Amino acid sequence: MIHLDIHKVLHGSQGEMNLDVKLEIQKGEFIALMGESGSGKTTLLRILAGLEKAEGKIEVENVFWMGEKKMLACQERQIGFVFQDYALFENMTVEQNLLFVKDDKALALKLLALTELNELASRNVKSLSGGQKQRVSLCRAMMNKPKLLLMDEPLSSLDAKMRVKLQNEIVKLHKEFGTTTIMVSHDTEASYTLADRILVLDQGKVIKDGAKDKILQKVTTTTYSL
Repeated sequence: MIHLDIHKVLHGSQGEMNLDVKLEIQKGEFIALMGESGSGKTTLLRILAGLEKAEGKIEVENVFWMGEKKMLACQERQIGFVFQDYALFENMTVEQNLLFVKDDKALALKLLALTELNELASRNVKSLSGGQKQRVSLCRAMMNKPKLLLMDEPLSSLDAKMRVKLQNEIVKLHKEFGTTTIMVSHDTEASYTLADRILVLDQGKVIKDGAKDKILQKVTTTTYSL
């Protein structure tokens, strides 16, 4: 179980606003975090990861990551983060990028096999396509077997065929490791396919929270209702 009670003053799309989020997240849930640009989605991920400070508390499985007069550093939080721009080490091979996180070759090979990247293990990441780089980024995020996987628009820069491919890999890894996952997305179809719970942020507040069938329209549409 994850308990969040987070407060931070932000400068949003309509001027100053208060990020004010209070949530309980069950272990193993897959949450899609949606909302207009500037509503606080990425900031919320960064606070969870320990990359930004805020007031309030974050409690994960009875351990305080933030609050109680303490603030765990990012590397102590058992999180995996998939960035929109991949954030890979381009002077390293695919396998080296994974082993940089944790020296566990068996796990690295397992992740690469699950995402059908094992034949590219010795390739320098510079030579990979955008979809392949994002899959490497996903594998790298799983190397520490994180309690919480955070993904910021992981599908946004991919073409339609590769989006479907990566969605399948995300589902595969989520089921294999049972990791609690929060994904920022503007993509209704991907959110409907991947998530079991949808949160909609508006001006720093959660205005909708529920099962995907209650929050999203049919998967063939490209909008969600606020």
